[in-house]
Amino acid sequence: MSKENLKDKASVRGFFRVQLTEDGKGVVGDSGWVENQVTNVGIQKYLIHPLMGDSGSALSVSHAALGTGTAPASNATSLEGEVVVRATVATSDVASRTAQFTAAFLSSASFVTDTQNIANIGLFNSSSVGTLFAGNTFASSSCATNQNVMLESIGVLA
Repeated sequence: MSKENLKDKASVRGFFRVQLTEDGKGVVGDSGWVENQVTNVGIQKYLIHPLMGDSGSALSVSHAALGTGTAPASNATSLEGEVVVRATVATSDVASRTAQFTAAFLSSASFVTDTQNIANIGLFNSSSVGTLFAGNTFASSSCATNQNVMLESIGVLA
């Protein structure tokens, strides 16, 4: 089997859903499920290095960020227009070769300090700087300081 054929048989895909909630009103905005752009550096640092046993370089998704910018390019390391505070991510195995990441951006944590037109999301290995694993854009939503954002992201190794 050639190297090209092996590459065709495996792919990494990720999906996310962003919901805005408001106290007393429930869900006031929903992006629906959108496919992530998984970055080259994300694949290298999160999948390839750990598979090679390079534990010194292994990373794990620990935080999510929202932003006001565009989709990250495949060589991106940061999220365009990132808002003030990243949210801690909870992880779980939902099926064979499938990981789920969830996060809550709560108004009580002041993740935005004024109304922002959020339009992109990303998964990171750090609460401040760090390596962008995956992310993408969604239909932009105006997010006020009294609103919460709930994230569900599913990564699939097919």
